[in-house]
Amino acid sequence: MILNDLSILNHNTFHLDYKAKCFACFSTEEEIARFVAEKSKYPQPIFVIGKGANLLFTNNFEGTIVHPDIRGINTEKEYSDKVIVSAGAGVEWDNFVVWCIENGFSGVENLSYIPGTVGATPIQNIGAYGCEVSSVIHKARAISLSDGSVKEFSNKECRFGYRDSIFKHELKGKYIFTKVFFELSKSAEAKCDYGRLAEVVKSFGEPTPLNIRKAIIQQRESKLPNYKILGNAGSFFKNPVIDKEKASSLKDEYPDMPCFDEPNGKNKLSAAWLIDKAGLKNRRYGDACVYEKQPLVIVNLGNATGDDIIALSQIVQKSVWEKFGVALEKEVEVVSI
Repeated sequence: MILNDLSILNHNTFHLDYKAKCFACFSTEEEIARFVAEKSKYPQPIFVIGKGANLLFTNNFEGTIVHPDIRGINTEKEYSDKVIVSAGAGVEWDNFVVWCIENGFSGVENLSYIPGTVGATPIQNIGAYGCEVSSVIHKARAISLSDGSVKEFSNKECRFGYRDSIFKHELKGKYIFTKVFFELSKSAEAKCDYGRLAEVVKSFGEPTPLNIRKAIIQQRESKLPNYKILGNAGSFFKNPVIDKEKASSLKDEYPDMPCFDEPNGKNKLSAAWLIDKAGLKNRRYGDACVYEKQPLVIVNLGNATGDDIIALSQIVQKSVWEKFGVALEKEVEVVSI
């Protein structure tokens, strides 16, 4: 399906009503390969999106937006205690989590209720409640936008980092993901040591993958806005990782400041805490607003523009820097072409 001048209102979770000069949706690798072979016929540049759950458009997109909508979930290989499962790039991420739990496979339950598609996971390295998807990605299959060739990237080749991968750097915009393979466990390996998660899980019973999912959904619904009702892209900023010396100095001044050790010898701070303590909850710019229940989230109250959201995010960054001397980095990708 290829359409011209299509509103992308339903293709970004901020609910911003911009248009794409050309919008192409494909359900097979063969369709994508044919598109790549003829890509010079279409408006440039080419930009690939899944659900648009981590994107902020600031105007109409004058190129071609490609949406790989390949579906299907399959068990590829089984071992005594592990299983390799593949999912098409167009599969809703949370639907994949449900499928895994229903089939007795664990490893993704902590990532329940995160909006987006499977195809975005090798790029974003989504994470929540003490887990990152990089811990279960076996490999990712993609088509090169330069020549249409198919390549499979191993976990190591993805070069995962905190909400990061090689596909945000030297390989940014160079591939269209079609399928992701996950290595999951056949036995439950509960990970409930994040915040109050263990306590909430206990209220549902034993720490099974299903009860972990129930607890996480309860937690997320209590503090995060539903993007279907209030436009947002989840966490707008990354949790900052800073030198131990700086963290220690801040901890002396603010003893209640959350601070976590990182493997690289640095400390990770809570961006939400910093934003809250800077007095930014409910701060507005036009119809863009710092969400009252979770200041890490910026919401569209109804008529915000992309520029409104950018302006508010800059106010947040400036305020946190002035109060704490800590720089906040956007997790959301800004699309302004």
